[in-house]
Amino acid sequence: MGFKSGFASIIGRPNVGKSTIMNKVVGEKIAIMSDKPQTTRNKIQSVLTTKDFQIVFLDTPGIHKPKNKLGEYMVKVASDSLNEVDVVLFVVDDSKTIGPGDRRIIEDLRNVKTPIVLVINKIDKMEKEDLILLMKKYDDEGIFDEIVPISALKEGHLNSLINTINKHLPEGPKYFPDEMITDQPERVLISELIREKVLHYVHEEVPHGVAVEVEQMKSREGGNIIDISAVIYCERDSHKGIIIGKNGRKLKGIGKSAREDIQRLLGSKVYLQTWVKVKSNWRNLENYISSFGYNNK
Repeated sequence: MGFKSGFASIIGRPNVGKSTIMNKVVGEKIAIMSDKPQTTRNKIQSVLTTKDFQIVFLDTPGIHKPKNKLGEYMVKVASDSLNEVDVVLFVVDDSKTIGPGDRRIIEDLRNVKTPIVLVINKIDKMEKEDLILLMKKYDDEGIFDEIVPISALKEGHLNSLINTINKHLPEGPKYFPDEMITDQPERVLISELIREKVLHYVHEEVPHGVAVEVEQMKSREGGNIIDISAVIYCERDSHKGIIIGKNGRKLKGIGKSAREDIQRLLGSKVYLQTWVKVKSNWRNLENYISSFGYNNK
């Protein structure tokens, strides 16, 4: 058997751990993570390369009932990926039953000819008997080629998942160099890291209306410090106040936490400046959605 390569799309409801799975498998933080749903907005590509195979992962936004044009875009990105790949990874969590959100995705998957692997995540939170019953319920749907239980956060059974994906890959070329782990530009990764910190720091009503744009990124003479300026956009003046916080404390916390991750990403000292601006209702305005990098072209 020669070298194998292919594409694996990770789909599922929001907040089931899709980004965590991708980050743990690749071994680097590519997609941002938070406990709030719909964290991933774009199709993020990451790469796992071994001497025998290369898997290109597409971490897609969570499939949900959209409430605005950005939501429609996110669902389209996830749905379109199903027919572009060699294997589909449908991720569910430790819920003991098949809920309406998972049921809707299952019905969509019935029309997909791509091999489908069900990934049951967060099994560290489940009793063995409950896991066995849940696996049977999904198996009875009759659409899954494989069922793989894992715990992404605790890195349990990830090798089993990788081996399962590899089984469905065709022989093919190495699409990306060995050392490459993502095709995302640095500016995109930086803006996403900043957005991740906003998600951690602010209230539930704010995060979905937040976008981050890196306006400037420049190395100082000597190259030992990188100056980055970024704007955090939100939809309301009240949200702007929440993000900034009393005496600017929350924004300082967001900036400090983001800077630490960005320095790890770039391997260099970073001077980060952040501002907060309001763009009302931007999630329903296609030109803003596109300008923030959310376009399916």
